[in-house]
Amino acid sequence: MPDLLLELFSEEIPARMQARAADDLRKLVTDRLVEAGLVYEGAKAFVTPRRLALAVHGVPVRQPDVREEKKGPRVGAPEGAIAGFLKAAGLKSIDEAKVQPDKKGDFYVAVMEKPGRAAIDVIGEIIPAVIEKFPWPKSMRWGAQSKEAGALNWVRPLHSIVATFGPETEDPDVVPFAVDGIASGNTTCGHRFMAPETFTVRRLDDYMAKLDKAKVVLDAERRRDIILAEAKQLAFAQGLELVEDDGLLAEVAGLVEWPVVLMGSFDASFLHIPAEVIRATIRNNQKCFVLRDAAHARLINKFILVANIEAEDGGGAIVAGNERVIRARLSDAKFFYETDLKTRLEDRLPKFKDIVFHEKLGTQWDRIERIERLAAELAPLVGADAEKAKRAARLCKADLLTEVVGEFPELQGLMGKYYAEEQGEHEAVAHAIEDHYRPKGPDDYVPAEPVSIAVALADKIDTLVGFWFEDEKPTGSKDPFALRRAALGIIRLVLSNNIRLRLTRSLELSWREHADRASGMTSVAKREVLIPDLLAFFADRLKVQLREQGARHDLVDAVFALQGQDDLFLIVRRVEALGKFLDTEDGKNLLAGYKRATNIIRIEEKKDNREYAGTPDAALYQQAEERALAQAIDAAKTDAGVGVATEDFEAAMRAMAKLRPHVDAFFDKVTVNVADAGLRENRLKLLNQIREATRAVADFSKIEG
Repeated sequence: MPDLLLELFSEEIPARMQARAADDLRKLVTDRLVEAGLVYEGAKAFVTPRRLALAVHGVPVRQPDVREEKKGPRVGAPEGAIAGFLKAAGLKSIDEAKVQPDKKGDFYVAVMEKPGRAAIDVIGEIIPAVIEKFPWPKSMRWGAQSKEAGALNWVRPLHSIVATFGPETEDPDVVPFAVDGIASGNTTCGHRFMAPETFTVRRLDDYMAKLDKAKVVLDAERRRDIILAEAKQLAFAQGLELVEDDGLLAEVAGLVEWPVVLMGSFDASFLHIPAEVIRATIRNNQKCFVLRDAAHARLINKFILVANIEAEDGGGAIVAGNERVIRARLSDAKFFYETDLKTRLEDRLPKFKDIVFHEKLGTQWDRIERIERLAAELAPLVGADAEKAKRAARLCKADLLTEVVGEFPELQGLMGKYYAEEQGEHEAVAHAIEDHYRPKGPDDYVPAEPVSIAVALADKIDTLVGFWFEDEKPTGSKDPFALRRAALGIIRLVLSNNIRLRLTRSLELSWREHADRASGMTSVAKREVLIPDLLAFFADRLKVQLREQGARHDLVDAVFALQGQDDLFLIVRRVEALGKFLDTEDGKNLLAGYKRATNIIRIEEKKDNREYAGTPDAALYQQAEERALAQAIDAAKTDAGVGVATEDFEAAMRAMAKLRPHVDAFFDKVTVNVADAGLRENRLKLLNQIREATRAVADFSKIEG
């Protein structure tokens, strides 16, 4: 079957847009092929700084023929209806239609046969439509044609289009079309400097081989592999180690078509600057990798750069140019760092009085004071020194006003730690300043030092409560203030450190701070709405966290549904114990018995328009199975209550398991809906006791299955 090769050759495509553009091209073209009935075997997109390419394998030569029947009016219908039918079906006379009977009578039916078109003609319509509507994040128009209506918008000026189609055994044809005056063809050119001559291409293997000879590596993954392997080898040859950076590697692979890896150096005097500042300077400004001593893992004064040309001088001039720029940038970074050290962190804080954190939540100064007070309250709950927690909270945002963080925002927190250490702060305070933003994501490090935990919790709780207080909650996929991440951060801090923290109390402490801030809005009603709503939000986030670990979300619901469940550590333990219990035969059978009992109660309560709550009358028990079930329920309640009180949830589950044979026996031997109304009511109340008993460990009504 034929293959399609498409190349869109332009000026340099920004590296950040390349991967998305390749995916978009593949999806847009292949989706339209399928819509047109041209089902293909495989497709792969490629991208370099100057070209966007797509290869589609196994495309049919033609579209399939389509046979369609169009039902028309009843035989004998008015002339107007028949005329409309003939026009819609493309028939010249009603004699061309056939008559088809059905239950309602005889109807005219037009049989329309549409022969499939040649695939090359269909593709010639698909590709221009895709190019003209391509979803670049940013695009431009250029040249004289840019003044005309409908001129092409592309990320950078588009120079040529390759579009070939044909089987492997024959020379492919050029797919004929033109976009904005650019006609499709089968010629392209190689590397801008090393092989700018044009050449003819046929299909993918021929295209890639000729590009390789013309100093262009088409596959971005291969460019990344070349850069990484050569950088590691170059470093290894000098006893050094590459500091790997996946994001930078992907970006650099998008800047070159023919990667040439070189090594440069800078003055060793710059090494007294924090390593992260050096790395950020070299990475952000020159897109270069830093190196470290393999023996001691210390940064050294060398770097790896990736050129896009094999220079005649072996890259000497390229290296010298990069060294000159990096020297200037490191001089700036050194000046910023040394300037920052001249001002103590606490002396920067008054400036926060003039910086708004959020229009509804006041200034950064207000926020820091709230975090400081909350951290002091939380400190004893997590085993931290309250004074150290207050000090760390007081200073945790100060580095936002430093020169280095102004230049490299990604270093916030870290630079605060360095400045705190330089001014003699306690080690726990310095580390808390760095760690209070953590964890920033599901794979980020979770702080373990008590002071760091206290400040991190205070920061995140203040953020959540503050935005909830002002009704700025996440909606759908929108979460502009990263509140979901803040909640997950709190969950991970608590669970990773086995912290016993009552969320309700912690949230109320923060609520009081915001209630004091918002004069006239301190109603109890608002607190009674806000706290449960936030707890439900935490329950949803906890479900996400536990689901990733293999737990069932309905078990989280079953535990959270109980009153007073706001200790995340205990909730998780209870969920784990419940999950293990329900995996046993006793657990499965008890759940089935529970659901049978509750279904009966629900049906009867609805029918009788009343609830069957309360304690059943033991004097009305007539069968041994009733008495045995009642005694088992009382024993299970007592034993499960002891287990829950001592936080031995496995024991509580074992107590529940003892109900199973008595529930089974009750349903086997006892009829609930008897004629005697008093006896019926008593038995329904007994069934309700099963529901009440199981609530000692979980709300079984929330459990699926």
